[in-house]
Amino acid sequence: MFDTHADFADHALVTARQEKASGLKAIIAVHNENRGPAIGGCRILPYPTLDDALRDVLRLSRGMTYKNAIADIPYGGGKAIIIADPRREKTETLLEAMGDFVESLGGRYITSFDSGTTLEDVQVIARRTRHAAGFLPEAGNASGSTALGVYHCMRSAAGKIWGSASLAGRRIAVQGVGNVGERLARILAHEGADLVLADTDAKRAEALAADIGAQVVGDEAILRETCDILAPCALGGVLSSATIPDLKAKAIVGGANNQLARPEDDARLARRGILYCPDYLANAGGIINLHYQRSRWDPDAVERHVASLGETFREVIARSESEGRPTGEIADRIAEERFARRTKALEGAL
Repeated sequence: MFDTHADFADHALVTARQEKASGLKAIIAVHNENRGPAIGGCRILPYPTLDDALRDVLRLSRGMTYKNAIADIPYGGGKAIIIADPRREKTETLLEAMGDFVESLGGRYITSFDSGTTLEDVQVIARRTRHAAGFLPEAGNASGSTALGVYHCMRSAAGKIWGSASLAGRRIAVQGVGNVGERLARILAHEGADLVLADTDAKRAEALAADIGAQVVGDEAILRETCDILAPCALGGVLSSATIPDLKAKAIVGGANNQLARPEDDARLARRGILYCPDYLANAGGIINLHYQRSRWDPDAVERHVASLGETFREVIARSESEGRPTGEIADRIAEERFARRTKALEGAL
């Protein structure tokens, strides 16, 4: 049924559940299980149509396969979405019903937080399933690790472009100052970056700007801001044939998922000479954090693993130059090599 969708991409499992009593309308997509059970967040958004919801969960779950492989952790890619307005329709009953849905898959999918959900929401979901992650008390909020990974990839971009990894004095535009964007902005402000911020919630952007000494512009205007590095940290699809010609950044390194509206936008950025860090590489710090929460928590090991994302980006840049291919295509190849090797190893063990 779902395999006719344009974004199906050979998913291993796509399943939906609707309940009148709880109000649950949800889809779980498992893209690939080569490296292990699928892991990915649960997003709650009031999607305009069912097709919009299905497209989002399919693209996000595929992205998680590549993210987990590029992060070199033992999980496949999956994602869940709940069609609801998180401000008005999110209830404990709804979240518990989602927990039942996750549990019904027997561990093939592990959930956590995403847009529209919080750590507290995941704890409610976990009342009804063993397959939830991200609320280990000593770990804090995994968004901090996501922001740190973006920062390390920014340093790799700076080293390539300007010969120094320092971000002090660099003009950096951050679109979206939610969980990840705010933490990233604070890290960059501490290093001495010249920051310009934007958010759909203008008051939130203005409050953060006043706190860290940044400038504020409109949410769409920030894509045309003259800057050294643009950091998309809101929702996806912002880099497109319509926006790329007007970009005035030398590099793009951000925390948002699915930043490219279409795969060919990777090549559009390359033709413009804009160094692009593939989103699932830049934002993989959070999933690395969840991996250690589920195995053995070691904050030093988490920090080292997250820092290695910058090393991986340097590998992507080097291969991009040597092979003459865009960075997004190269990152895909590296991720595919990693989960293909894992597939062979598992087959050999059977």
